Amino acid sequence: MNDLLYKVALTKIPLVGAVTAKVLVSYCGGAREVFEAKKADLLKIPSIGDAIVGNVMDKKVLEDAERELVFIEENSIKPLFYLHKDYPQRLRNLNDAPIMLYYRGTADLNFHRTIGIIGTRTPSPQGLGICEELVEGLAPYKPLVISGLAYGIDVAAHKKSLEVGLDTAAVLGHGLARIYPAQHKKVAMEIMEQGGLVTEFASHVGPERENFPMRNRIVAGLCDALIVVETAVKGGSIITVQQANGYSRDVFAVPGRVKDKFSQGCNFLIKKSMALLIENAEDVMATLRWSREDNGQAPQPVQGRLFEELTEPEKQVIDLIQSAEEIGVDQLSYASKISQGDLASLLLNLEFKGMVRSLPGKRYVLC
Repeated sequence: MNDLLYKVALTKIPLVGAVTAKVLVSYCGGAREVFEAKKADLLKIPSIGDAIVGNVMDKKVLEDAERELVFIEENSIKPLFYLHKDYPQRLRNLNDAPIMLYYRGTADLNFHRTIGIIGTRTPSPQGLGICEELVEGLAPYKPLVISGLAYGIDVAAHKKSLEVGLDTAAVLGHGLARIYPAQHKKVAMEIMEQGGLVTEFASHVGPERENFPMRNRIVAGLCDALIVVETAVKGGSIITVQQANGYSRDVFAVPGRVKDKFSQGCNFLIKKSMALLIENAEDVMATLRWSREDNGQAPQPVQGRLFEELTEPEKQVIDLIQSAEEIGVDQLSYASKISQGDLASLLLNLEFKGMVRSLPGKRYVLC
């Protein structure tokens, strides 16, 4: 069977989220190997109990994945497994990043500059004007603009990006079989030609309330910096900011009048040092130290910087894999004198950092 089938099937296993799925892949050596493993071997994996093992072995999981593959092929969707070279590098190192993304569009999700713009679904005319001015101000720096296709600030950011020639990515809280809200279908079609639609949800999943906080973490993770234009003190924008702070992203907020409901959230973020105060795009650029002259340059390689941040055992494992080019976990354990249990955890961490990649048969190569 197609390896993609097993990768999609991992997302279909009840009780298995992104973190657990990555653990299964790391211990078994690949997505296919998870489904071919014996029950006794699966039960040896930390935190994997009878319920999860039973779900892995349920034939309905693969049947559901087969139906998803048909939708993917018929709709020209690009599935991005977390070890795929085109999977967003900004997400790869985040512990709660999706194991699979479904993408339909033309933009590079690893574009060298990304800006998220979010806010209330019921903005004031002034808020909409500020949003559009910010996008116009960002245009000379050519970032990929990221938002959530929701009413209000989100869709305004997408529309203005399209107008000024910026690629824009919309992160959805549902599968690609539909567009929500339906009124934004025309904008979504334009985004697919000048950006892209991204989701972690399978095609049949609808816009359920609990999906949107999950959607928001992807918005937060994909961007280098996040801008909040207008928001109340509670709501999705505040959650997204908290996630962006947790991911060490720069966050900016536009202040407003004290008694305006949708300025109170921005003022709160600034007051609590959760966001920097900005008045225009130049304030953002000054903090990020972006210049117009280098806006066509790709980002500098980060492997060297990441290597400096590794622990000594991690560096030892990287050196061993580099020397062998491809090496099995048994050989790694013998050469490094690290137990297989500790080594599995270490290798999983290196996969999260985008340093190594697992192959079938519990073998590893450098990314």
